[in-house]
Amino acid sequence: MNLLNRYILLQFIKNILMLILCFLAIYILIDFFEKIDNFMEKGKSMGLVLKFFVLNVPFIIEQMGPVCILLAGVVTLGILNHSNELVALKACGIPLKKITGPIIAAGIVATLLQLTMSQFVLPKTVARTNEIWNKEVKGRVPLGIYRNGRYYYRGIDGFYSFARPDPHKNEFLFFSYTTWDSEYQLNSLIAAQTAVWENGIWTLYDGQVQTAIPDQQFLSEVFTRRDFGFTEKPADFFVPEYRSKELSLVGLYRDALHKNSPEEKNIAWADFLGRISYILLGIPLLLLGLPLLLMVYRKWGHDLSLAIPVSCGMAFACWGIWGTLQSLARAGYMNPLFAALAVHLLVGSLGLFLLLREDS
Repeated sequence: MNLLNRYILLQFIKNILMLILCFLAIYILIDFFEKIDNFMEKGKSMGLVLKFFVLNVPFIIEQMGPVCILLAGVVTLGILNHSNELVALKACGIPLKKITGPIIAAGIVATLLQLTMSQFVLPKTVARTNEIWNKEVKGRVPLGIYRNGRYYYRGIDGFYSFARPDPHKNEFLFFSYTTWDSEYQLNSLIAAQTAVWENGIWTLYDGQVQTAIPDQQFLSEVFTRRDFGFTEKPADFFVPEYRSKELSLVGLYRDALHKNSPEEKNIAWADFLGRISYILLGIPLLLLGLPLLLMVYRKWGHDLSLAIPVSCGMAFACWGIWGTLQSLARAGYMNPLFAALAVHLLVGSLGLFLLLREDS
């Protein structure tokens, strides 16, 4: 490695470390003031608080990684341009692709490190922070599982099974509630096409009640609408919202292979490909951010003072498009592979084109 590459790499490393520390400080400070009251209300020690936020660092790094790679590259090239080093290098006959080569290579290495962290570190730390927050702070323990498009919960008096298209609404499809005696014999089965929970009352529509009677017989009664006083309410049916974050990349891949229903399989592939595509997002952003810096400087005579806001705006726009595509993929309106690659191909191709044009 020649002197120029070492110099540019050193500048990039300094900048990306500074940016990561800044984003960590801002993120943790905001998160601390949002959650500290919850820890204090439960009487938790400051040691547990410190442990929670330290374990949350890998998750923050993954979330902020792409924009850190982008800004580190822009700042590195901007400093070279601001100090006229870039002009001097180009005057010596060094093409722009050789100057930006170490920056792009460093961005790729940083992305590979993020992939490694997502595989080996993040699942353990996210699982522990979720356990601390949900179990020790919020007092919520998962009561059931989600399999093949249905939720299964064991309540105090009976067992629930249903489909819940929208987890934010108290409307349930193909609802069933069963109770058992001490010898695990079926006491009753309540099944309905639709169930709604409102004002503390369960209302079931288009269903039937089967009740055990002597001689292993069942008494059936069909109803159109009936209210029931089940012990549990929808808030008790807790499943960790970000369970996919607790899986490694290999774990997500295996999870996608073992899904049975088309809906679950589509969501699992969207989670797997989406996780990888998000981590890789820093590379196309970097490819587009570098020529944008030079274009901003050439047009307005400013480098970092305008290039950084422009780069941040571009990153948030790409984030928004990427998030929209992921939502469409999870909902089944778009192929997960296309949703994972679309932004990368578009932004990366545009960035390479502008970078090569700047070098011509």
